[in-house]
Amino acid sequence: MRIAIIGPTHPYKGGIAQHTTELAHRLAARGHEVRIESWSRQYPARLYPGQQRVDTPEGTPFAATSYPLSWRRPDSWFRLGRRLRAPASGGPGSGATVDLVVLVVVTPIQAPAYLGILAGLRGLRGLRGLRGLRGRSGGGRSSRDVLALCHNVLPHERRRIDEPLVSAVLRRCSAVLVHTEPQARLAAELTAAPVRVAEMAPHLWTAAGGDTILAGAGSAGAPEAGSSQPSPSPSRELLFFGLVRPYKGLDVLLRALAAGPEDVRLTVAGEFWGGIESTRTLLAELGLGERVTLRPGYVPAEDVPALFAAADALVLPYRAGTASQNVDLAHLHGVPVVATRVGTLTTSVHDGVDGLLVPPDDPAALAAALRRLYEPGVLAALRAKVTPPDVDSAWDSYLDAVLKPC
Repeated sequence: MRIAIIGPTHPYKGGIAQHTTELAHRLAARGHEVRIESWSRQYPARLYPGQQRVDTPEGTPFAATSYPLSWRRPDSWFRLGRRLRAPASGGPGSGATVDLVVLVVVTPIQAPAYLGILAGLRGLRGLRGLRGLRGRSGGGRSSRDVLALCHNVLPHERRRIDEPLVSAVLRRCSAVLVHTEPQARLAAELTAAPVRVAEMAPHLWTAAGGDTILAGAGSAGAPEAGSSQPSPSPSRELLFFGLVRPYKGLDVLLRALAAGPEDVRLTVAGEFWGGIESTRTLLAELGLGERVTLRPGYVPAEDVPALFAAADALVLPYRAGTASQNVDLAHLHGVPVVATRVGTLTTSVHDGVDGLLVPPDDPAALAAALRRLYEPGVLAALRAKVTPPDVDSAWDSYLDAVLKPC
């Protein structure tokens, strides 16, 4: 099958770009002819107040990748759709038609671009919102299906315009793939297209030089469990890792830390969305300046193992969320997770087994969990039950969902 994946990939950073790249590798490993159609310019810098690109890949780049799309060139949107619509004219890379387009829906800001691509792909039918080209090419699949792959159907911090923009895109796709049942219900409110659910498969980083942080197709195998295990004795260090945004609840964690065990420290490693000053102000108000280390900015892949090796636990105090790869990353390094009961955290963290779960937006409950974590024997018991993710099995199930006929 010929498959085009439209979405971010290296040099763009972050989980969605990593997922796009790993998806392409895994589909190609199944024998499909795959291309990534990506962005030369993804969106204006003022809309993303952080580092968009990295020099060192966060995984193995996918060779069959081109970058025809630019936010400031609407003609590039329609032109890509037209190219994918072109009749077969030869071998790989010749502009041959595709059987399946996987449209990675990242943000409503890009909805005009998605709609331009769909209009080029479907012609006037795309503008009228028809879901598919129903001409059959055999095998139970329409001649050119479009699967909208939504990491988040709507943003965590929403605007009034987001819902109609996303709905306009999803209504013009053959099917929608999401990662949780709540997201499926939300998508079903925005489109009549079939909505399918697949648990997001692990898609984490490989360090420079080929040392694998998490296995991916086309890269070395994952390290054995325990290869970067933390010290058996508690370090009294916790880790908050990843992009810092309001919905991720860092402020909740800081208030819990102030009310929890007095000798426990915290490292915050990641970019701060919209600035760091409000966090510094809160640290001063809570008297945590000596107990919290801020490491603002992008974290290179080669620095990740040391961060987890130094931590007793990863803390994910999210107010809301769908899926997070940080649980897999922590478990790969033998680190238990303290998290809130939101999204897939409720199933990926097993309360009292390999981590602790608390209600969201509740500093008192989180403080109690931190105290429990450091009760005699608790941390060691949680750490002993942590198991690394079963990457290949997870991806097998995920690909089945992607490839299901629309």
